[in-house]
Amino acid sequence: MRPFDYVRATDAAGASNAAQAANAAFIAGGTNLLDLMKLEVMAPEKLVDISRMGLDQVEEQGRDLRIGATVTNSDLAADLRVRARWPVLSRALLAGASGQLRNKATTGGNLLQRTRCPYFYDTDTPCNKRQPGEGCSALGGETRNHAILGTSAECIALHPSDMAVALRALDARVEVRVPDGAVTEHELGDFHRQPGDRPDRETVLNQGDLITSVLLPAPAGDRQVYRKVRDRASYAFALVSVAAVLRVEEGRIAHAAIGFGGLGTVPWRDPSVDELLTGERPTTALFDKAADLLLQGAETHGGDDFKPPLARRVLRAVLEEATA
Repeated sequence: MRPFDYVRATDAAGASNAAQAANAAFIAGGTNLLDLMKLEVMAPEKLVDISRMGLDQVEEQGRDLRIGATVTNSDLAADLRVRARWPVLSRALLAGASGQLRNKATTGGNLLQRTRCPYFYDTDTPCNKRQPGEGCSALGGETRNHAILGTSAECIALHPSDMAVALRALDARVEVRVPDGAVTEHELGDFHRQPGDRPDRETVLNQGDLITSVLLPAPAGDRQVYRKVRDRASYAFALVSVAAVLRVEEGRIAHAAIGFGGLGTVPWRDPSVDELLTGERPTTALFDKAADLLLQGAETHGGDDFKPPLARRVLRAVLEEATA
C-alpha cells in the first residue's frame, strides 16, 4: 500500500472540499477500498473519512424512508421498518458478504463497490477499467463471474452488489452533494454507467461529489422476493440473482418491478420486462416470455454460457413464488 494523507471530515461541506483533490477518495467502512489499496489497484493520495458526519440514520419521511450514506448493511437489514415494508432489501443485504463485513460496509459504499473481476485486481494484466486503452484480459479469459448484459468490446466486468439489485426494483434514488453545495438526486437506474468505451467511469459522480443518502419510496408492491444463486451458501457473489416487487389484484399483476444481479455490468432492470408482466395473469408461459425478453440481447463468452438458462429458471421460480 502506498502512503496517503488522512482527513477526518465533520460535515458534508468539509468532506467535499477535502476530496476535490485530483486523487482523493472518501472512506467509511473501507471494506472494498482498503483491499484495492493493498493491491495498488487504487492508490489515492488522500483519504477523506466520512464515518463521523452523522450520516448513519434511517429516517421516515411520510411513507418514504431516507437511509444515510454511512448506515451499515447490518443495521439496515435489521431495521424493523425495512423488514416489514421493504423485505426484499433486507433479504438482499443478508445474502451479501459475511456478518463481519456487513457490520462495516455502508449504504453509500455498497453502491460504489468495484467489480470483482480477477483481471481488474491483477495489476500485471491489461484492464480497461483500471487504465482505459490497455485492453480487456477477460475477453478470451476466465469468464464464469462476468456480465452478459450491458457489456461492450472494452469491458465485460460484472457489478457485484446485492443491495443495489433490490434498490433498483424498489425505485430508489441517490442523493448527492456536489462541491458547490447543491444537492442533486439520481434515479438508481441512471446512477451507474455501463462501460461503453470508458469502463473506468462507473457512476455519474465527479470528483468531490458525496453520496449523502438513499431515498426509498413507499413500496408499490407488497409481494417481494429476493433469490440469489451462488457457488456456495455464504460469502459468495451471485451467479444470478433476482429481486421482484409485485402487486397482484383480481388475479392479474398490477405492478411489476424486477431487478437482476449476476448478469449486468450495472445493477440490471429491463423496463420492457416489467411492462410485459403488468396487467397479465401469471402463467408459466408469461414468465418464459419475460425471460426471452430479458435475455434477447445477452452475450456470453464461454465460461458464462450457463447464465442464460440459469437466469430463465431463477426468474420463473421467483415470479411463481411472488404470484402464488
